Amino acid sequence: MLRFSSLASGSSGNATLVEAWHAPGERPTRLLVDCGLTLRRLTQALAQRGCTPDELDAVFVTHEHSDHVGGVLALQRRHGLSVWTSAGTWGAATEGVEPAAEASVACGGQPITIGALTLRPFAVPHDAAEPLQLVCSDGQYQLGIVTDLGEPNDAVARALQGCDALLLECNHDRTMLDSGPYPVWLKRRIGGHRGHLANHQSAALLDACRHDGLRHVVAAHLSRHNNTPALALEALDRALGQAPLFGSPILHVADGSQGCGWITLD
Repeated sequence: MLRFSSLASGSSGNATLVEAWHAPGERPTRLLVDCGLTLRRLTQALAQRGCTPDELDAVFVTHEHSDHVGGVLALQRRHGLSVWTSAGTWGAATEGVEPAAEASVACGGQPITIGALTLRPFAVPHDAAEPLQLVCSDGQYQLGIVTDLGEPNDAVARALQGCDALLLECNHDRTMLDSGPYPVWLKRRIGGHRGHLANHQSAALLDACRHDGLRHVVAAHLSRHNNTPALALEALDRALGQAPLFGSPILHVADGSQGCGWITLD
């Protein structure tokens, strides 16, 4: 069995908890993907899901932006947690700071085994040093996590083929971004090829990698100022409706501060 829960998903902090079991009744492997939360906020979010920081096996950091890495060094120091990330991300995240320990280096295309989980990192276009997103698998089910990228290119779509669930960035509605209060330079960054996915781009990526076995899609990393849950879900639902031969996955939205509850694949 594999299950996951977004603890928070947005510009104020991102973190996702993934659990997998070798066999029923055994202790699960618990992976935290990103930690842009304070230790206090993380501890509270984990407690709501029946877990403590000491029960985590590792944290995988996708990139060095503060809403994804802000709490990682404190988590590493306080709880001795092992960190996996790219060399570029770790260098940027620890610039001018002495970490408690060095990270284990993750590379795109090279699988990582952590207990009952196998991670398959893959490179994405984003304005960070060496960003990676990933697919997590327990050997039977696969979860694709894609929360920060500028465009849905073919390589990303290939990496997500066969996933049973997706945590998929739906950052902004293009019209809301263009007409919103952000300065021009920030609008260009967000909407650029190394920025964040607009709803229609997320829908295109979903259409490119959907299949009969895709059971859950979570719209994630929604902008508080440039998107709404209704617009994100409308775009994803429209993409699903264009391919009636496939079964339709259940759509969810990860709240910016509360994330979403457990989603189980078994």
